[in-house]
Amino acid sequence: MNLLKEFSMQDTCSYLKDKEQTTHYKIIDNCDASHCEELVEHGFRRFGKMYFRPICSSCQECQSIKIDVENFTFSKSQRRVMKKGAQLKSFIQKPSLTQAHLDLFKKYHLFMSDKKGWDFHESTPEHYYNSFINGYNNFGYEVLYFDENKLVGVDLIDILAYGISSIYFYYDPDYTQYSLGKFSLYNQIKFAKKTKKKWIYLGYYVEACPSLAYKSHYKPYLTLQGRPLENEASHWIDMSIS
Repeated sequence: MNLLKEFSMQDTCSYLKDKEQTTHYKIIDNCDASHCEELVEHGFRRFGKMYFRPICSSCQECQSIKIDVENFTFSKSQRRVMKKGAQLKSFIQKPSLTQAHLDLFKKYHLFMSDKKGWDFHESTPEHYYNSFINGYNNFGYEVLYFDENKLVGVDLIDILAYGISSIYFYYDPDYTQYSLGKFSLYNQIKFAKKTKKKWIYLGYYVEACPSLAYKSHYKPYLTLQGRPLENEASHWIDMSIS
């Protein structure tokens, strides 16, 4: 492992309007799976070789959240989603970059820009590579979903010793009837159960942000308390009752 750079940056909040955010970044070359998992347990997320977490001094709205896999039970409605999507083909492999990836990524973000007001920026192959392919080492994967030969969903994940860390998912908006975001998460949970993983790390839960508030629906779940340093123990609290 080689720490290439470490810094903090203040910018407009990505999740809450009219707020500023301060983010701690680590750029790590050849990060191994155990160190990645340690960082995730301490509230970091990974994009490429970059690991980051919010460290805002006046706001605690961003809470790291993870699903308790062993005690998660699929509801009837969740089973219906899995049944509906069963006709899709799926493959798991190391992250890749094709024109189909770029076209789907653009289509999804144009759709979300119109639906939810997301800022749209044209993604280049270099940007996609740096965000989703670079730094995957021996733990990063993508799950590809196809309708016949058409790519309709890409789920980027890290498979770690004790859990699966969700990095990013995007899909074809023409297939919204399949609830592909939910479908891909349910498949993560099924895989975690089968392989005896304890957790699904969902990144950040922000109650006032509609794009992130849904994460509290997947109970039982735990949230990270505070912002522990890497040499400190991380404490996660079961929030399934609240």
